[in-house]
Formats: sequence, C-alpha cells, structure tokens
Amino acid sequence: MKIIGVGCGPGMLTAEAVRVLKDASVVYGSARAIALARDAIPPGCEVHGITDYRSLRSLPRDAVVLSTGDPMLAGLGPLLEGDVVPGISSLQVAFARLRLPLARVAVVRAHGNDHDHAVASAIEEIERGRVVFIITDPAFEVSALAALLPPAARVAVCEDLGYPTERIATGTAAEPPSPRGDLFVVVAWEDEAAP
Repeated sequence: MKIIGVGCGPGMLTAEAVRVLKDASVVYGSARAIALARDAIPPGCEVHGITDYRSLRSLPRDAVVLSTGDPMLAGLGPLLEGDVVPGISSLQVAFARLRLPLARVAVVRAHGNDHDHAVASAIEEIERGRVVFIITDPAFEVSALAALLPPAARVAVCEDLGYPTERIATGTAAEPPSPRGDLFVVVAWEDEAAP
C-alpha cells in the first residue's frame, strides 16, 4: 500500500507523488483528496471515495490511499501500513507565507479534539518560546486562545491555503483575526520567537 500526501491545495502534489500515482490501478481518498490529485490519476484507474475510515486497513495491498496535506501531519499515514509519500502540508505553506522558522514549531491538534486542552497545550508551548501551529476544526474559537495570551502576542488565521481563495489574516492577542470559513489553521507566537 502507498499513502500519498496530495498537498493542502491545488498544485501542491509533489513530483514523487505524481510518479507513484502514474502506476496506480486503484486509488482511495476523500472527495477533497481525489479532487486535488485528479489530474495525476491515470485513465482506467479505479477511484473510490473513502466512506468508512475503519475499513482502511482491509484495502488491497496494491491500493494507493490519498491523504490531504501531508499524511504524517494529522493525516492517514500513522493509521496505515505502507510506504508514505509526503505532501506539501498546510504547516509548510503557512510558515512560508508568514516567514516563520519551522525549527521553532510546536504542532497542536484541535481538530475533533477537546479545544480547551488544545488551547492549554498551545499556551504552554508559546510560553516555551515556540511558534504554535494549531490544526483546527470549524468550531475552534480563535478568541478563546487569544484571551489567554499576552496582548502583544501574534496570532494568524490561515484559510484555504493553496487555493485561489487563500487568506492570511494577522493580528495580536488583543485584536485577533477571525476565520471567515471552515478550512483554517491558526499560528500563534510571541515576537521574540520569530527570527
């Protein structure tokens, strides 16, 4: 089995991913992952939407599984046995757009998890001088994070990364940006953590 990261948006499929997909006979993925990889899926390849994530372990050995972003960043990579082909993640894109060093990153997962715990973890990491990257879900409240940060701390909401509708809004904890849609991540840091 191959697990391929299709990137966080259009045009972010790597050359290695395209090469692996060229030989695929059967592909599985979410509707979004399939759409991002559609141009690289060969004609005649069977394409299946994933409807039951619990059944992924029973897929055929020659299956190629598509994972949005990078499979090892809150993706399908840790859940499956097989070779992982990395993708361009929302973390990479957000930090490049914000010109922040990846060496200072601390990843916090708030997607489908307890948001209060995620916020507490983010605060701890920021206090350690880290730049926090928060993988959110639509219910995540940026204001709840901002309320616990020093007023001058920086907060960025990065939406639809890689898409034509991409939006990056920056502010401070005193005046945090708000997301406009459902597909967003949050980056937070104190200025001394930046380069």
